[in-house]
Formats: sequence, C-alpha cells, structure tokens
Amino acid sequence: MLDDLNELRTFQRVLACGSLSAAARDLGVGLAVVSKRLMALERRAGQRLINRTTRTLSATDEGLALLGHVDRVLEELVAAESRMAIGAGEPYGLLRVSSPISFGRIHLVPLAAELVEQHSKLDVELRLDDRLVDLTNERIDVAVRIGQPRDSSAIMRKIADSYRILVAAPAYLERHGEPKEVGDLDRHLCLRYDDRSTPWRLEGPKGAVVEIDPRTRLHANSGDAVQDWAIAGQGVMLKSEVDVAADLVSGRLVHILRDWHSAPAPIYALMPSRRHTPSKTRAFVDALSARLSGPGSATALTHT
Repeated sequence: MLDDLNELRTFQRVLACGSLSAAARDLGVGLAVVSKRLMALERRAGQRLINRTTRTLSATDEGLALLGHVDRVLEELVAAESRMAIGAGEPYGLLRVSSPISFGRIHLVPLAAELVEQHSKLDVELRLDDRLVDLTNERIDVAVRIGQPRDSSAIMRKIADSYRILVAAPAYLERHGEPKEVGDLDRHLCLRYDDRSTPWRLEGPKGAVVEIDPRTRLHANSGDAVQDWAIAGQGVMLKSEVDVAADLVSGRLVHILRDWHSAPAPIYALMPSRRHTPSKTRAFVDALSARLSGPGSATALTHT
C-alpha cells in the first residue's frame, strides 16, 4: 500500500477537507485525479475506505484505522525533510501527548509551553484523561502513565519513581496537632480519592509495613478536588509526591510522618512501537525526565 504515497496523501486530505472537490483544490490537482487515486488505494486495500454519498463522506472503520497509520507515515516524511533542511534532531511537527489529568495539569501543561517556546517548528496537543488510551488508534505519540503499564507492544521508558506521601495544611496541623506515629492517623481526619474500601498500605523504617483504614468524611473521585480540600485545611491526604511538590515548597502543605510512604509507583513514557523514535518525542521525554529526576525536581524536593 506504500507503492504510491500520493494515494495516501490524497486519502488523508479527502477526510481532512470533507469532500473530493475540496481535497482537489487543496492538493492543486483535478477532481478526476483525486477520484482515481482514491479508487486505486481502495482497490489495493481490497475494501472500501470512505463512505461516499452525494452530500457527505466519512471514513469506514477500516479507513479510520488506516488513517492513523497514514498520518504517522506522512508526518515522518515531513519531519525527515525538515531534518535535512534545518539539521538532524530538531523537533518538528505535531506531538500528541496523553496523561492522567492531575499529573498533566501540574507537570505537562508548563512543560508543553516551554517546549513550543524553545522549538519554533513544534506543536503540542495535550490529551488529559485518566482512562488508558490506545496509542495507535488514537494517534498518540507518547503517553505518560503512573504504575506498571500493561501495554506490552509499546516502547517503554522509565522516567522516575513516585511515592504517595502523607501531607496536611499548616492550618489543619495547628488545630489538630501533627501525628508523631503512624498509629496516630486513627485520630485524624483523612481525605480520599481512591477506593474507600481499600486501606492505605504504608512502608516505613526497617521494612515495616502497616495498613491504615483512615476515618474519612470527605471523599471525591478527583485527586485535584481532594488536594484542594487538603490545602484548605480539611484533613490529611495521601498523594503522589510529584503532585504535591509545589505545594510543599510554597508551604501550602506540610510533609508529615516523613518515614512512611506507599510502595514506589514508576512513572513511564510509552511510545508506539516503531523502529525510530521521532526527535519531537525524544525532546519531550528528555525534558520530562529532567523535570522529574534532575536536581531540584519534584521527586528530589520531597526527599530533602
């Protein structure tokens, strides 16, 4: 199906423009050429790729699946031409990034802004969602995931280890006192955004492990909401250190019971399996790694 890249490019432009005539104008060719290329591609594929009526057109399921691959192929060709023109390694093109909502809001929103400011030919599209996305079908270049990924077909790069730590606002600690031992949590108000039926499992000094079933009066399905409660002085929260690092530095939250934390949860960057990783993806992953693992990073700050 790669015998004629013009057919793939035409297929892409037809779906992007919404009609054969609009695609013909966009490509600077005649309507007959567009129609001929599309028919040739469908003949070689052995199936219909676009549903066409007199008024509308839309991709078939097979066409939609093919489109993701076509976008990547053509984008890589453009990037290759750009590298030859402006030098190898320069990030180029549209980078699609998927991430959990809280992590993305705190870390990837500013990181994306920094990258596009540094690289004039790079665009970034952030997709913040707590569900596990399909990298290939949703045309994701890199997905950030916390915890061991289940997608064995993807290329994985470990960025850092993250621990969930216990934090509370100064105002809360002034009213209720700071717990000195992990058992003191039974007498404190705790905030949760996880499954309330699952106890907090904490690891401590000399390999000690305890399970705490905290008293919870405020519970939400959003980590951001629970973090807002914690900052407002409503209770003790167990939250990923990379999510609360800025609040610890500012003093809005205090790290308590510093010898106790959850088991480490690795932070991974997942990329679709391919022979070569594009420069735009490498630039993003390297920048994220520096942000989370370098001196003064979020993980470093919470262990000082």
